Amino acid sequence: MIDNNFDRRDFLKVLGWGGAAVALSGCGNTSIEDGKETVVSYVHAADYVIPGISVYFNSTCAQCEAGCSISGRVREGRVLKLEGNPDSVINHGKMCGLGQAGVQHHYNPDRVREPLLRSGDKGEVITWEKAYALIAEKLNGVSGDQIDFLTGTVSGHLKVLLGNYLDSLSSKNHFVYEAVSPAVQRAANLKSYGMEMPRFNINKAKVVVSFGADFLGAWVSPVHFSQQYAEFRKGVDGQRGVLVQVESKMTLTGANADRWLVVRPGTEGILALGVVNALGAAGLQLPADVAAAVKDYDKERVSKDTGVSTEHLTKLAALLKERTPSLVLLGSAAEGYAHGSENAAAINLLNHVLGNVGKTVEASAAVPYPQIAPATGNSAGLRMVNNRLADGQSKVLFTYGTNPVFTAPAELKFKENMAKAGFKVAFAHYLDETALQADLVLPLNSALEDWGTIVAEYQPDGVQIGVQQPLMEKLHPNTLGMGDILLALIKQRRAEEYKSFDDFYSYLRTALLKNKSEFAAAGTDDDVYWNDLLSGGIINVGGASNKLAGKYSANIQLPAPAERDQNYPLTLIPSVTASLRDGRNANQPWLQESPDPLTTIVWDSWVEIHPKKAAELGIVEGDIVEVSSKNGSIKAQAYLFPGIHPDAVSIPLGNGHDAMGRYAKGFGVNAFQILSRVFDNETGELAMHETQVKLSKTGKRIIVVKEEGPVGGSQQGRKIAVTVSSDQVDLSEEV
Repeated sequence: MIDNNFDRRDFLKVLGWGGAAVALSGCGNTSIEDGKETVVSYVHAADYVIPGISVYFNSTCAQCEAGCSISGRVREGRVLKLEGNPDSVINHGKMCGLGQAGVQHHYNPDRVREPLLRSGDKGEVITWEKAYALIAEKLNGVSGDQIDFLTGTVSGHLKVLLGNYLDSLSSKNHFVYEAVSPAVQRAANLKSYGMEMPRFNINKAKVVVSFGADFLGAWVSPVHFSQQYAEFRKGVDGQRGVLVQVESKMTLTGANADRWLVVRPGTEGILALGVVNALGAAGLQLPADVAAAVKDYDKERVSKDTGVSTEHLTKLAALLKERTPSLVLLGSAAEGYAHGSENAAAINLLNHVLGNVGKTVEASAAVPYPQIAPATGNSAGLRMVNNRLADGQSKVLFTYGTNPVFTAPAELKFKENMAKAGFKVAFAHYLDETALQADLVLPLNSALEDWGTIVAEYQPDGVQIGVQQPLMEKLHPNTLGMGDILLALIKQRRAEEYKSFDDFYSYLRTALLKNKSEFAAAGTDDDVYWNDLLSGGIINVGGASNKLAGKYSANIQLPAPAERDQNYPLTLIPSVTASLRDGRNANQPWLQESPDPLTTIVWDSWVEIHPKKAAELGIVEGDIVEVSSKNGSIKAQAYLFPGIHPDAVSIPLGNGHDAMGRYAKGFGVNAFQILSRVFDNETGELAMHETQVKLSKTGKRIIVVKEEGPVGGSQQGRKIAVTVSSDQVDLSEEV
């Protein structure tokens, strides 16, 4: 029976089902009621394991936030290969290279293997008991508002335990930080559609116009959208889908587009309003307030501001008017400015004007259990923690799943401010830049040897809860899962409430079994249901039926293109690659040696420069150039690339580590460090494309290591591809 002092509501909160309509029996034979159940690790070798024969276990990928379901091939107790789980509504059995590299995260030789305590400039190996005791000691006498927890995106039952632990500390200071975040898009979508992340149906559209949304590369849920894109190309009602990509620097999606339109950096919203105006001129009925708002955005003015010709603007409007339904997508290329929210509102307005809302933009299902819904990140979380550290308000700082010392712009001085905290704990897989600044480093299991539930932010069909389970025994005996660590810490403060859970496995099992009636498994034997759950690796729940409730905004104030600072005449575009993202995966060799899809460069950083601008500056491929902003400079090799606006240069994010292991340290440069401290006017999000830079030659030159071979496109003297001069190519025309 449940203890009278521990009521049903508290019990549901402990298990993560607070606020949901969950049926709970008063008695039973599971560990929460009587504590008699002995939990045996699911990864102990079973009778069916035969040497040389592979077995498969389903789990959930943790390489990014998309939440793809995976199937791991295990032979003789070791995981060898990962593939997609075909039953997943998110990835339907497919998997990207980033997910495949998860095995290299698991087997990485530079993983932290023991709890480490700072002793001067070195780390002393200590026991878990001493580590837990030290945390309890440092928290003694510290008020809840002086304790900060900075994490990346978290969801599922790990988020539940984290929330319960913070509650036990009387702290509300959970800050979620993602260095590369669609935070501006979320805010704009909430206004436009009534929800932060609606469903985007690329496969139902006859035309897709993407303003820098790299949905084939690194945008939101790329494996899912890549499959939608394949359907889109087959066509709707006999019409093959047409993709138009609008951006200042070509992405992987842009390289696959039928028409690529290069715009002056920051003018994406002006182009969107120009298209609305052109649609009205072409006979599309516009609401009166919209017509009034866009009347000044005529073709000549828009062409002058954006650099897109009036001919292309007219063609784009005609295409959208003729082929319906269409879909307009908003990506980081438009978000990353001080007026990013205004750009976003203008782009989302197009979907309303074109009648796409309710057709290709549909309501997503709400996660019915708020405690396990994802806590998504943005740069505002970093700013708040940084300010608290600078002001001495944060006495104890915990970090998990994020590396702010690496990703924070140098101008924020996060590393210096972090040193002001009295005690710093890093839950880490590696000694990355942030872990090196901690007083205590606690080593974590890899995702392939850990338990958990994962709920993705983007849900394409109902709500999918991904089940994460170990695919093999732990490689290192003294690492622990984050759930086990949180459970041990919360027992220091609320032992009675959690005494029935020996480990996170038993907690998770109890939580899921207690809600099985909500998962259409009422009356099923617990063991049968649990085995079926692990076998499938997925829980599908309907989720509350949402409705699109937002509305368009016609009151959009877009600034005219500013005069360029002659001392810093170029816009820096920090590009997000499918492999390295924000740099958390830079120590996985498969990703480092996978050629960039557009430049084919490996194991390094580069500066993309338009050939005309390079000629103007006297720069040739392989020149080591210095890219300088008002906040610092970095040096990297030049790559001449026609797929970028002449007034911009681009450097990929993710490299430039000075820690995190042998496969990350010393490769490339860190573009985060020179970003300017400029924020979106409405959301306060870091405006990542607002940094102005200048280029200068250093006098050094190297041969660019790339898959396509050296300059000239030849390999061992043989031409491997027919090439033409970049000034003979118009990338904005149909291909």
